[in-house]
Amino acid sequence: MLFVTGGTGLIGSFLLQELQARGLMVRALHRGAVPPAVAAMAAGTEWVQGDLLDTELLHQCLTPDVTHVLHCAGLVSYAPQDEDALLAINVAGTAAVVDACLARPSLRLAHVSSVAALGAMGGKAAAGALAAPVVADETATWDLGAAHGAYATSKYLGELEVWRGVAEGLSAVIVNPSVVLGQGDWGRSSTRLLRYAAQEHRFYTPGLVNFVDVRDVVAHLLHLALARPDLSGERFLLSAGALPLGNFLAAAAADFGKKPPTVAVPDWAAEIIWRFEHARAVLTGARPLITKDTARAGRRPIRYDGRKAEIATGLPYRPLAETIAWSVAGLQTLATQPQ
Repeated sequence: MLFVTGGTGLIGSFLLQELQARGLMVRALHRGAVPPAVAAMAAGTEWVQGDLLDTELLHQCLTPDVTHVLHCAGLVSYAPQDEDALLAINVAGTAAVVDACLARPSLRLAHVSSVAALGAMGGKAAAGALAAPVVADETATWDLGAAHGAYATSKYLGELEVWRGVAEGLSAVIVNPSVVLGQGDWGRSSTRLLRYAAQEHRFYTPGLVNFVDVRDVVAHLLHLALARPDLSGERFLLSAGALPLGNFLAAAAADFGKKPPTVAVPDWAAEIIWRFEHARAVLTGARPLITKDTARAGRRPIRYDGRKAEIATGLPYRPLAETIAWSVAGLQTLATQPQ
């Protein structure tokens, strides 16, 4: 039996589908209603409704037949309203999962983190996307003296909880995906980038963005969790490659049969816009259309090196063009189905 958190999210739903295809017994934790599409993908899953912070429930879920915990639950948000929620879900929630695992010494934990947990490296890029990219791998360290956004900080602190568990004897690995692409909810996390391309917006912010296919995340996660018990206390970056954001949006728009954005927003304009949006959010409670983190995303050109995971698993990444086309096709199909 495997226990999965975050089963209704993008990574979690494809993970449950793959586990079902392998004929494995799965128990999954969810907070709200399970979307019909996810329920169909994982028809054999034993669903448990509850909260990560319910420590008693977590201990109840980890029955003696559970051998692995796949911790995919997490909040991705750059809105100032969500700072407390980020700490509660990504940090306290992960701490609760680690503590529950430590109560069962034979369990193995696979934790889904993010490349955001590495922090923003390379300093301020004077020439934006024109500067030479910094190459980051698993040896990258968090700069305690640098300014970090709330989301990145929450993922870093969540990782520290896993490292604490490892120090106390827990068998665990961490995967750090870059921007995950797949067929999911239009309004959640990275899938919003594809929606933006489909809506024929005119503007985009220059910058370099790293991507990975959700199917590759699932494949690497499962291999590291199930087939490599010899690996513990290690992290693995998952990234298939990087594209300038304008190029990505153009490719996605072409697959949608839409016009791509053509006007690059200069840095100075993005700085003004995010400040205006922040003030609007504070005064009205509305969610900002752009935040400081999203306005500055990609300005420091970083290429995340995912080769360590390829070597450990023997699994290559899908080409980004294939991933974009597959994601778009799936989203178009989902858009025509009744909800």
